[in-house]
Amino acid sequence: MKPTAVFSSSEFQKHRTGSGHPESPARSLRVTEALHQMDTTKQLRWVSPRPATVGELERVHRSSYVATVREDVAQGATYLSTGDTNISTDSYAVGLLAAGGVLGAVEEVVGGEAKNAFCIVRPPGHHASSNRGMGFCLFNNIAIAARHAQKKLGIGKVLIADWDVHHGNGTQDVFYSDGSVLFFDTHQHPLYPGTGDSSESGTGRGLGCIQNNPFPAGSGRKEILGAFEDRLVKAANRFKPELVLVSAGFDSREGDPLGQFELTDEDFADLTRVVLSIAREHAGGKLVSVMEGGYNLAGLASAATSHVRTLMGA
Repeated sequence: MKPTAVFSSSEFQKHRTGSGHPESPARSLRVTEALHQMDTTKQLRWVSPRPATVGELERVHRSSYVATVREDVAQGATYLSTGDTNISTDSYAVGLLAAGGVLGAVEEVVGGEAKNAFCIVRPPGHHASSNRGMGFCLFNNIAIAARHAQKKLGIGKVLIADWDVHHGNGTQDVFYSDGSVLFFDTHQHPLYPGTGDSSESGTGRGLGCIQNNPFPAGSGRKEILGAFEDRLVKAANRFKPELVLVSAGFDSREGDPLGQFELTDEDFADLTRVVLSIAREHAGGKLVSVMEGGYNLAGLASAATSHVRTLMGA
């Protein structure tokens, strides 16, 4: 039986966001500790990530934007000049490591060394577009991984499913006219960043490959799991992805300070079962999950544990 790979590093705690900031170094630490406590029989394959190269970033991001991040950090700025993202001395290096961790996970899963993978990375990525970081995000880790799979690993069509409470506007922007990536997103609306209306469905070759599912505050299992079980499964059956990627935002869990969705840990297990079923049906089981939001530390750790336990049982 192949293991579930977990990509984790204490280096992620070096991205400092300032006292009281919700996207804190404690996030990756708490999830890592919770999974180590769960992994009593050593069923997980723990992997140290490698940094992405600039060339790998530039499959998604403009070279001018990558340079902007590097220069902002080098100049000692505390905020990214393109948007609402706190940075510190090590943020550029940590951003490379976050992207590289997801690349490594895709390599392991596509290469058959692991049956699936979970990436405990920060800063998160799904708000970062090709030329702008925002919403706590520097580089769009999951979009970079999708392009890596296509350019280097022989993958054609990729599904990106995003259950973060906030709309993955950066991921949508990257693939809006692409057609080789199906982007499926459930999110609270209205809420930051204000995008993700159901009418935003792609253009050109990408028309129909962007599928947004906005729901009001207070939504939970019925709405979000219902969308995954119905709309996503139908879309995936038409699209037939060769790789499944998940933007696993656990700020859609009940009790999160930045969202008002009501998902439970069992709901996350059931969401995980849906995407695993899609991966088995169309992609030979190949699935990589990437941590996005989640700002109640206890809730984040609990939901992530439920998610990974389900991955392990696949």
